[in-house]
Amino acid sequence: MSSSNAASVDLPSFVPRRGLSNGHVMTVYGWAKKREFPALPTPEARYFQTTPDTQVLGHCYWQAERHARPTLVALHGLEGASDRHYMRGMASQAWQRGWNAVCLNHRNCGGTEGLTPTLYHSALTADAFAVITELTGEGFPDFGVAGYSLGGNLTLRIAAELATEPARKELPIRATVAVSPTIDLHACISAIERGINVMYQRNFLKDLRARMLRKAAIWPDRFDLKSLEGIRTIREFDNTYTAPQAGFGTADNYYTTASAMRVVDRIEIPTLIVSAEDDPFVPSEQFGRPEVAGNPHVRVLVTDDGGHCGFVSRTGYWAEETVARFLAAFMPS
Repeated sequence: MSSSNAASVDLPSFVPRRGLSNGHVMTVYGWAKKREFPALPTPEARYFQTTPDTQVLGHCYWQAERHARPTLVALHGLEGASDRHYMRGMASQAWQRGWNAVCLNHRNCGGTEGLTPTLYHSALTADAFAVITELTGEGFPDFGVAGYSLGGNLTLRIAAELATEPARKELPIRATVAVSPTIDLHACISAIERGINVMYQRNFLKDLRARMLRKAAIWPDRFDLKSLEGIRTIREFDNTYTAPQAGFGTADNYYTTASAMRVVDRIEIPTLIVSAEDDPFVPSEQFGRPEVAGNPHVRVLVTDDGGHCGFVSRTGYWAEETVARFLAAFMPS
């Protein structure tokens, strides 16, 4: 199936589980619900050298004939890790289809603060590309990339960079899926600062502060923590740490530069965006903008319900199933 047929992939409609039709309830339930994956084997922990001073950790689920099978590369959200239930859920869907799965930790995540002096951010596609490049060199033939939230923004940037970066054009990435992607960081940050959404912001900040304390303990000469305790918003955190450390200067410039909205019109491989009207802090109107809706390679599926990265249906976790179904249309059998 070619990219021009991306809109023709048969995808099931989403019906939320009873009692979960409220966006906040769905979001919190999807985050807090404990899940087991008895069909998944124990993953292999593999460290990938992505730059001279940085390693990232992937948890890899390999089929017996790994080099003959497609591989899903899964990317998590802000302050997530490779063991999050939605990451393992995507891996389980891939495994049941006979694929490999690589659940990749962003820099510092999954207990890897000592493996890099730097921080991760919403435009850092280089690590995922380094991993896929290394695996391609080992003979892995086909890849699909899927990401949630911040990982969704990264996924869309990866798809766009395949079309614009000469060194990456030949990588065998066949299709991509972004779930609840923070595609316009200005809009998402503004949304998370309003009303009841500040509860999500507080939770993220708790984790971000804890991570900075761990980073500074390992790299004491690199991080100044004098301002950390006084930071009250993600915007302030990004303005103090993320943006300067990554070379963006200010949070405002970081949000402008890192947003996949700037590059989504360049995507030339089959790509699916999944989001919900009731997502508390990823406004759905951004997906109707011409940069997104005008690209024939990008299919947008915005459901009425689903919250942020929730999508718990009457029968299971609909977004994870949808990721696998869409990618399967463009992967070798």
